[in-house]
Amino acid sequence: MGRRILVVEDDDGIAVPLLRTLDREGYVVERVVDGSSALERAGADVDLVVLDLGLPDMDGLDVCRRLREQEFAGGIVILTARDGELDRVVGLDVGADDYIAKPFALAELLARLRALLRRSAAPAAAGAPESGHPDAAAAASAPALVVDVAARRVVAAGRELALSTKEFDLLAQLDRTRGAVVTRERLMDEVWDENWFGSTKTLDVTVARLRQKLEESGADVRITTLRGVGFRLDEGAADA
Repeated sequence: MGRRILVVEDDDGIAVPLLRTLDREGYVVERVVDGSSALERAGADVDLVVLDLGLPDMDGLDVCRRLREQEFAGGIVILTARDGELDRVVGLDVGADDYIAKPFALAELLARLRALLRRSAAPAAAGAPESGHPDAAAAASAPALVVDVAARRVVAAGRELALSTKEFDLLAQLDRTRGAVVTRERLMDEVWDENWFGSTKTLDVTVARLRQKLEESGADVRITTLRGVGFRLDEGAADA
């Protein structure tokens, strides 16, 4: 079965051709027209949400924020007629993975969705032994941070950590060379796309979200910033 995409858009002029195109590309597509329905529908079976900001019942930024609060870990791509870098940064700050302004070309949107979904491996099969949650004994002896790329799971301080697609990909890149610096350019190429033309502030926003989640989890690791160069994942929690 194809990857499942939830389109949250009340404008038929935008939603209908988008649904038709996504269906033709082999995706399983659903549509809802307001934020409340999106919050009810988005679950573990949804791989990606295409989210309009101008919804009839609530602001799309609030929907995005609440999706992340309810631990939706799939991708979120924001669609908006709003212009300006501030709105873009706010959207990324509340948990969006990408941001595209209206009017947009369907080919560009499809390319963005494909890039995001490529980085989102299918969840581990339900019931597989390796995908179970660690028990108390395992948690007690668990390393500070384990990044399982194949299963797309992160265990921090013995507990599984809920991360967005971009947060996981960023952490995986840093963990791959733990203790060594990864340049900003490499992170943008590997986590976003070598053809990404948006603001690099999206990297800083994602690092800030990831750093906060690691600190709140109690994981004995920290993300160190080397100004003008890049970032490094170090052993030891951040200083209080």
